[in-house]
Amino acid sequence: MNLTNHQNTFRWIIVGASFIIVMFILWKTYEFFQLFKYEERVKIEIWAKAQSDIIKTGDLNSDMGDLPLKVITSNKTTPMIMVNRDGSIDHNNIDPVKAKDSLYIKKLITKFSTENDPKEVIFDGKVYNTIYYGNSPLLNKLKYYPLALILIVVLFGAVIFFFYSSNKNATQNKLWSGMAKETAHQIGTPLSSLIGWTEILKSEQVNPEYIQEIEKDVDRLKTITERFSKIGSLPTLETANIVEETVSSYDYLKSRASNLIEFNLVAPDNYIPVELNKQLYSWTIENLVKNGIDAMKGRGKLTIEISQLEDNVNINVSDTGKGVPKKHFTKIFEPGFTTKKRGWGLGLSLTKRIIEDFHNGKIKVIRSEKDKGTTIQINLKRC
Repeated sequence: MNLTNHQNTFRWIIVGASFIIVMFILWKTYEFFQLFKYEERVKIEIWAKAQSDIIKTGDLNSDMGDLPLKVITSNKTTPMIMVNRDGSIDHNNIDPVKAKDSLYIKKLITKFSTENDPKEVIFDGKVYNTIYYGNSPLLNKLKYYPLALILIVVLFGAVIFFFYSSNKNATQNKLWSGMAKETAHQIGTPLSSLIGWTEILKSEQVNPEYIQEIEKDVDRLKTITERFSKIGSLPTLETANIVEETVSSYDYLKSRASNLIEFNLVAPDNYIPVELNKQLYSWTIENLVKNGIDAMKGRGKLTIEISQLEDNVNINVSDTGKGVPKKHFTKIFEPGFTTKKRGWGLGLSLTKRIIEDFHNGKIKVIRSEKDKGTTIQINLKRC
């Protein structure tokens, strides 16, 4: 127990440390973004100052030195719109074709105003023009860097969670497989003894009908032992008549159920071949029937209906029990989910695994109404 607590503590320490590191990186990215944005502002102020110096000369070709002109021509990244005093508009680093659209320019001015405060070029105490400028392409890319980082962290976390979950499920499967095989082994010893006692009873001239019923239950115990021994290993499939196998399970369950349960079987008479593991399929029918009987609290009508399609066969197991809420249609097949006060919630999850993992079929709830009953359908491919 202490080892488990230490492992959980270590996991939480790793999660906490990862969270702190990510927050630190995001904060530093934000600081870098603000620093870059400040430098962009300084560049625009220098650009505005250079423009002001050029305005003073009144001529770009006059003897003013090369520095202002170099500053004006060096900025090839920051998009700018200059609204002059007379209302005319100049632009820099903007697509010249799009710039011809006045509506596009107005939208850009609005956008630039939200990204950065406009800069005024003042000459002789008067505003010569106003510069609206946006973020440079590099700054825009940097703006999305934290989102990319968060996405990477989320994906990394998802991979870790998937690995941990898969490892946990694999460990649980090994545990359940070991327990199932050990159960089969434990049942085997008294089962052998029961077979011997049955032979002794035959020699003692006991009523043959009693012995026949005992033999049926002994055979049933053999089947159960085979079922548990197959858990954790890939079962062998063989071509079998789905009608015959379903009827066989139906007859056994009906003979041992309460008289308060009305059984009904609807099945075609023809041969329907399906790749089956007979023991596991019988276990599936048994789980569904017992689940239906529990839902009806031992009183009601239970129907098994087999219908053949062109390439598939459907086996519907219906009861007249309390029903299943629609939000639980898929949850009832999850391990551990149960509405009973007692039970581990393994029956339907095991049934789903037998049908879908071992037989490549499908199982689902196709109908359920409160206090009217539920129908669960198995769909298998025909040979």
